[in-house]
Amino acid sequence: MAETEKSLDGLELSKEWLEAADTRAQLLRYLKEQVPRIFCLKTESSPQEEEELMQRRLLHPLECFLFGEDPQEGLEKLKQGSTSSQLCGRVFKEGETVYSCRDCAIDPTCVMCMDCFQGSVHKSHRYKMHASSGGGFCDCGDVEAWKIGPCCSKHDPGAATSMVMDECLLQRELHERAETLFRSLLQYVTDFLVWEENSELSAELQPRPKDNAYYCVLYNDEHHSYDHVILTLQRSVNCNEAEAQTHTALIDKEGRRAVKRGTLRSCQQAKDLIRSNSDQISQQPLRVEILHAAVMAHQTFALRLGSWFQKIISYSVGFRQAFCLVALEKNPDGEQPCLISRLMLHDARMFKGARKIVHELIFCSMLMETEFKRLFALEFTKHFKQLQKDFINDDHERSISITALSVQIFTVPTLARQLIEEANVIKVIVETVMEMLRDHQDVNSRFFFLGYNSDKLSRIQIIFHDLRYILISKPAVWTAELRVQFLEGFKVFLRLLRCMQGMEEVKRQFGQHIAVEPEWEAGFSLQIQLRHILPMFQDWCSSEDEILLLAFKECHRVLMQCGNQPFQSEAADFYMCKHIVHVRPYKVSQQPVSIHLPITRLLAGLYVLLCRTGAIDRLDQEKVEYTQLAEQALRCVVLAAQVSADMWRRNGLSLVSQVYYYQDVKCRDEMYDKDVLMLQIAATKMDPNHFLMWILLRFELFDYFNGSCSSKDQDELLQWNRLTEEMLYLIIVIVGERYMPGISNVTKEEVTMREVIHLLCIEPMAHSTLAKGLPENECHETGLETVITKVATFRKPGVSGHGLYEVKKERLAEFNPFFYHYSRSQHSKAEESQKKRRAQEGSDKALRPPVPPDFCPAFSAIVRLLCCDIFVHVLRCVLQRVMEEQTTHWTEAMVQRALHLIGQALLEERAQLENRTVEEVSFDFSLKACKIGSEHGKSLFLLLSKMKLVPSLDAQKDMVKWVLQMFEIVKCLRDKSNPSASTSVEAAKPEESVQDKDKAERKRKAEAAKLHRQKIMAQMSAMQKNFIESNKMLYDNMPESGTQGETVTAMESCAMELMEMCVAIGPHRGSTPAEREVLTCILCQEEQEVTAQAQAMVLTACVQRSTVLTQCRGKMPVNRADGTGTSYPLFMPPELAVGTHTGSCGHVMHATCWQKYFEAVQNTTRNRLHAELIIDLENGEYLCPLCKSLCNTVIPLIPLEPLTFNYENAEIIGQHLTLPRWIQILSARLKGLKSLSQGNDCNTQDGADGDLGLCGEGQPDFRSILSYGVQEPRKFSNSIVEMLVVCATTVHRVGLQTAPNELCPKVPLMAWNTCAFTIQAIENVLREDDKPLFGSLQNRQLAGLKAIVKFSAAQRLMSSQAVIRRHFAELLAVLLPIMSRNDTPSLLEVDFFHLMVALVLSAPSLYQEETVDLQPSAVSTAYNHLHIVHLVTMAHVLQILLSSKDFPAVMGGEETEETRAAAELFTIVSQHTGRLIQDVSGRSLAERVKKGIEPFLRCAALFFSCLTGVQPPEELSSAAVTSQGQSEALCSYLALPSNLFQLFQEHRDTAAVLLPRWCGSPALTKALKVQTVRYPRRPNHLIDLPEDYSTLLNQACHFQCPRSTDDERKHPTLCLFCGAMLCSQSSCCLTQLDEEDVGACTAHAATCGAGVGMFLRIRECEIVLMASRTRGSTYPAPYLDDYGETDPHLGRGNPLHLCPERYRKLNQLWQQHCILEEIARSLEVVNVMFAFEWQML
Repeated sequence: MAETEKSLDGLELSKEWLEAADTRAQLLRYLKEQVPRIFCLKTESSPQEEEELMQRRLLHPLECFLFGEDPQEGLEKLKQGSTSSQLCGRVFKEGETVYSCRDCAIDPTCVMCMDCFQGSVHKSHRYKMHASSGGGFCDCGDVEAWKIGPCCSKHDPGAATSMVMDECLLQRELHERAETLFRSLLQYVTDFLVWEENSELSAELQPRPKDNAYYCVLYNDEHHSYDHVILTLQRSVNCNEAEAQTHTALIDKEGRRAVKRGTLRSCQQAKDLIRSNSDQISQQPLRVEILHAAVMAHQTFALRLGSWFQKIISYSVGFRQAFCLVALEKNPDGEQPCLISRLMLHDARMFKGARKIVHELIFCSMLMETEFKRLFALEFTKHFKQLQKDFINDDHERSISITALSVQIFTVPTLARQLIEEANVIKVIVETVMEMLRDHQDVNSRFFFLGYNSDKLSRIQIIFHDLRYILISKPAVWTAELRVQFLEGFKVFLRLLRCMQGMEEVKRQFGQHIAVEPEWEAGFSLQIQLRHILPMFQDWCSSEDEILLLAFKECHRVLMQCGNQPFQSEAADFYMCKHIVHVRPYKVSQQPVSIHLPITRLLAGLYVLLCRTGAIDRLDQEKVEYTQLAEQALRCVVLAAQVSADMWRRNGLSLVSQVYYYQDVKCRDEMYDKDVLMLQIAATKMDPNHFLMWILLRFELFDYFNGSCSSKDQDELLQWNRLTEEMLYLIIVIVGERYMPGISNVTKEEVTMREVIHLLCIEPMAHSTLAKGLPENECHETGLETVITKVATFRKPGVSGHGLYEVKKERLAEFNPFFYHYSRSQHSKAEESQKKRRAQEGSDKALRPPVPPDFCPAFSAIVRLLCCDIFVHVLRCVLQRVMEEQTTHWTEAMVQRALHLIGQALLEERAQLENRTVEEVSFDFSLKACKIGSEHGKSLFLLLSKMKLVPSLDAQKDMVKWVLQMFEIVKCLRDKSNPSASTSVEAAKPEESVQDKDKAERKRKAEAAKLHRQKIMAQMSAMQKNFIESNKMLYDNMPESGTQGETVTAMESCAMELMEMCVAIGPHRGSTPAEREVLTCILCQEEQEVTAQAQAMVLTACVQRSTVLTQCRGKMPVNRADGTGTSYPLFMPPELAVGTHTGSCGHVMHATCWQKYFEAVQNTTRNRLHAELIIDLENGEYLCPLCKSLCNTVIPLIPLEPLTFNYENAEIIGQHLTLPRWIQILSARLKGLKSLSQGNDCNTQDGADGDLGLCGEGQPDFRSILSYGVQEPRKFSNSIVEMLVVCATTVHRVGLQTAPNELCPKVPLMAWNTCAFTIQAIENVLREDDKPLFGSLQNRQLAGLKAIVKFSAAQRLMSSQAVIRRHFAELLAVLLPIMSRNDTPSLLEVDFFHLMVALVLSAPSLYQEETVDLQPSAVSTAYNHLHIVHLVTMAHVLQILLSSKDFPAVMGGEETEETRAAAELFTIVSQHTGRLIQDVSGRSLAERVKKGIEPFLRCAALFFSCLTGVQPPEELSSAAVTSQGQSEALCSYLALPSNLFQLFQEHRDTAAVLLPRWCGSPALTKALKVQTVRYPRRPNHLIDLPEDYSTLLNQACHFQCPRSTDDERKHPTLCLFCGAMLCSQSSCCLTQLDEEDVGACTAHAATCGAGVGMFLRIRECEIVLMASRTRGSTYPAPYLDDYGETDPHLGRGNPLHLCPERYRKLNQLWQQHCILEEIARSLEVVNVMFAFEWQML
């Protein structure tokens, strides 16, 4: 009924509005009445009530008006006639993972959302993934964004169709109503979103009685921090800290918040206070406005209407088109722009929430329709300059600015061309940049950035992205209009470059160092922004010859107009070697020079394109003066050379940094490379002699090589040498660097291959390192993947590190030691690496110049440099100085370069002679080298011949020899003889002598090695003889190889004795040999024997809580506060919910040395910055002095007591001390001791029926236990006692998370527990790794384990014997129900290994007398151990049977004694418990028990081995022994029958009494009803992770925070222990832990890992290790890309796949309790400057 009324109201209202003369006015009047009644009321209503009222009173009537009927019915009709959109249009949230296909995307901005990508063809392509910065939308369905596969399976319409404007499917009346409603409501929304503080409500919305209710509204900005705003609010509006924090969080999230409601006056006071208080804090007041309550209500509703518009638009294409028409229609009066333009122009003044709504509205409307997208783009371009101005003056990030929408329109190829034609968008963008940078121009209209605002400049530079977007796709067809507009835009772009040409000139500083470093970063940041735009302009120009020619001419014209760095003197003549050059002098070292020459470099690029296309023939080159064009480029190269020669040291680091970036991979393509190119162009146009003279002049070496200057100043000589090196290097580069399309016939792929080869010649490199060393194109591609397999082989990574590429051997011939992209350090490394490689291969060390490709015809004249007179003269001068043997006049690097140049010249001559006849070859370097200077014996060839004899040039002898051989080869080619046959004797002899010398050297080394081996063998033989002599008796007893019968029998008996000795407990236990243990302290390096009375020696150790073995992850055990001792830690539950693990690195120290070291650590660490992040001093933490492992205590070393067992005595006692008798004696002893402690008249219920019919010998006396053998207890030195207390206190404190208390009765319990749990953890690791039980642990691990066991055993002597006895009685009560109390747990509620360890270690306390300290003798101890082990084993067998719900089906096999005993026992147990499981065979029962009890037996064997020192059987030290053999060896070692059911037969009388009690216990009956632990326990592993990382990203994408409803960015984090997905680093999931706010991960780790956590942050692709609330570290994720590298934060975005080996290593890190250690190590390595709040994770 209510629904009907609601519908009627909505329909009636819509009818009224439709019939009204002015629908808009009528609608506004209704909103005036209703909106203030719903929003911004005095008493705030809940969001649910507000939403419901809005829906019922406002949105429902609007929808009724829109459809003209009930909205549900209208919507159903609409759906029947509409089709779904081909475009996805999903708007990305910040941090959401998006995908781009490197094979198919038109440009890198074309992306898909997770869902579309998973259903697209691109999943099998080369894709990249990265986190969105927010604001973009999915391009699925946009055919212009993808080469193939534009649609996913969800959005594929069946056939790829272009984005055309769909036909409007709405009925005419519906379309008219939609337009009317949209026009009114969008006008309403626009008016309130662009509202200014002083605006007035329109007449239709003006409330009649205007009440005095106002809001003081505080807006978000990026100047004030959280704390500033919180403090300001507390001072200004009288709110507490919690309220201020809430206000601040909402302001940051939504952009604004009403912080006060009241009268106009009170709000004005609050506003003034906020502004004044905030101004005092940060020099800039907060933005505060006072808004009337009605305005606030309407603004709130306007935002909700924005979301409603999105919903309505999604219903139909017709609605979307109607909305677009309304949003873009011109204003009738023409004064104001269209509504969408008004919203855009006011974007910078709107708050975050409003901006977000507007942007999403644009996304889902205009950007989804091709025609409206074009119209919107035109509007956007029209207001582009104003929008960018507003953005630059704004302080919000670009992701929430309307300017970020440019990527959505400028990257569409057809749209970009239309915008160039219709709005000349290139001109608009560049002029906007020019206008923004107008304040940074000097009087010459060049940019200067002294005192610039870095934030403002970085915002201006973002505009360059828009220019790059426009130029991404060059046109295939040029229209006349496009040609005109592009050239117009190019001219404006040249105006921008003209402002950069010659900017930031530098002049060499003389005398004193520069006072203030000049600004340089801004200029280079501009250059970096242009590094892709410049080649894109060249690419556009190259697509049509006419445009290329016009662009070149315009560029040349503008360059000629640039008047920077003019010559200051007239041209003069310079003479050298009978050549005259007429040039104007210019000294770079004395006159200003600039490193910024974008127009010069652009012209060089265009020239090469003219050569490539052939359009150069149409250029009038006589008008182009190439020397003048190359002048600036040469100056720049000389500047870099002089900086390298340390001539500009006084100019500071700024110039060094500029030169570094000039040649760095980020800038070199459009800077250094283009300068070299310009010099190559000049070399083709100039006479080669004149060109080299010009270079010598600019390098200021002309007089030096002309012989007209000399100096004895060492600094000046060093300077000349360095400049000579640089000058020779430049000639090498000009002549040899031909790998550029247009200079030679090479492809881009070959250029990339050469770059990769030279990078790999430095050292093997990872894929990411290679990619960083290569220049990127505009699509961020390097081309590496297409060439890497051709030039390198891949070496896969191991468990750590990354995969490496190594250059293929056949490619090493292309190595050029003077590769022009090498830095100085790279050059040295590459040269050293290649020489080392050649030495290993047995080759000479000559690094020959590679054979270069031929120049293209336009550049072929460059090779003339290699045979001109000046070239030969320069080389002769260099070599002559070498022969003068004045070391100050030359350097080895100079010689190296000279030899390389000679090699280049000879290779060129050889190539020409091989391809043409001698008469056709004009290249005559070899002839000039032999002729010029020969009359004085100083020709180049003769000088080279003499260089072989110079001792200081040994390193270059191989190169000299190769050069001389090349001379011979060229000579033979000129003489037309066979080079190989007529190689000179002079050249051959040294080769032979070198080979003979090498052979002789190798022979000598082999002989020496042989003699050394013989000497060692003789020494070993002598040592063996000495050993045999000193142990003669031992060897006399050894049987000879030929002995017969008796000896064999003796050997067998000996073997039997050894087997008997391999028993750890009982009357047949082996003896403990006397071992003298002498250890060295790692601190003082002094040796000491470990004895009980000596000063204590200690092992470093770390105690930590652990859930590694838990069977109930997430549940912590209950530790009762009353201290009754009937729960944990007295009894460890079988789930092993949390244990205390003690690990040791095994390093030994004196206790006194450790104490001094620990005090020193405390004193020094307190002064270190953030040292508390590494170690927690309050909890006694420190790093091991040797291995830096994290430790928090020490374990004292206690030696084993040597023991020779009395087997005869043991046999006699064994006849009396049977299990029943032992139980009676224990019962009597406990009863008697309790009576003594409580008074003789005490009559307790314990043991009232003590014998229970177990023995017929009568009730034993309570002292009869002593009659089986006692001895004095061991005495320890005070030092050892002190260390025992230190260790026990730490175990107790850490294990129970309590305050230190050495007198607590739980101290010994925790010591026994940590012993048992540590053994279980070690056994678990060995079992998981399939390693044998003994012999697998490292010596240091084994030493640590033995120390823990002995420490735990010694706890009995450190505590009150009454306390120990009480613990023993309570523990024994589990096994002997006659002693049990109401709260004694049943067999199913305890872990029997923990119980056994505690019983064994506490049993000696029963022997203590009031007046005498006693402990059991060796025989008594052996029987105590035997009976405890037998009882516990029987109970554990029963526990396994009772906890099993299904049994393995075992096929075949005969019935044995074991299977019969198993079936019999199970029948008895079933009868006692009332659990009847049918069809269970004895064989399956026996198998279940064998498997279930194996971990217990293995742990027990480890325990008794460490406790007694008895050697275990060899079968337990071998992995080759079968499981049956190992089981039998375990039972033998523990004095158990191999058929464990036999225990129930041997102790039939005891079992007959105990079984009914055990099975009939009420506690057991209760425990059977709940889920119990199965045996063997389930081994814990880290969770299974998907092989493909995108699967995890998909999970993260669909992750919904359980405590949050907003769509803010989340950080989904996966717990690797249990698989829980958590919301980390988010205020929504903060929880209280011990009265402290902690994040979701910290809270989860407290329950899941006992404070330790291992989490995978999915979007960041990194592991987080946590050890406590304040400590953690990151660790590489186990996901690798195809190149064997991890990708933290998805920086590279390559597809990632799980590496099983690395995940296994992570699992081992957890299982072996090394997480704390790993965190400490990583924090020690990383210099922590700022503490990370791990507790908030």
